[in-house]
Amino acid sequence: HVQLVESGGGSVQAGGSLTLSCAASEDTYSRACMGWYRQAPGMEREAIARLYTGGGSVYYVESAKGRFTLTQDDAKNTIYLQMNSLRPDDTAMYYCARVLCGTWTPRSLGQGTQVTVS
Repeated sequence: HVQLVESGGGSVQAGGSLTLSCAASEDTYSRACMGWYRQAPGMEREAIARLYTGGGSVYYVESAKGRFTLTQDDAKNTIYLQMNSLRPDDTAMYYCARVLCGTWTPRSLGQGTQVTVS
């Protein structure tokens, strides 16, 4: 059973920062490919970043490079998305996901956490 619980969303002014958290069950987290996605109203879901919790590179889509940082805390079975210099067009529901390794295809999504930038 995949368990992903996002938190850390909220409302922030343009230029501000937020850090999203995704806590996973140990089974979900261990040696898994995980990532973040977002979906704005009326838009397609888009990938942001992904990693393999067993180690290795972190991958970002082009639009996320430089402002978003994906990290992990193995002791907490948690991944984080640090978001800086937020813009109104970053407003979206942000989802944590188990990802098909080597791809941007999500296998399981969490419930999401809303980020609103004004």
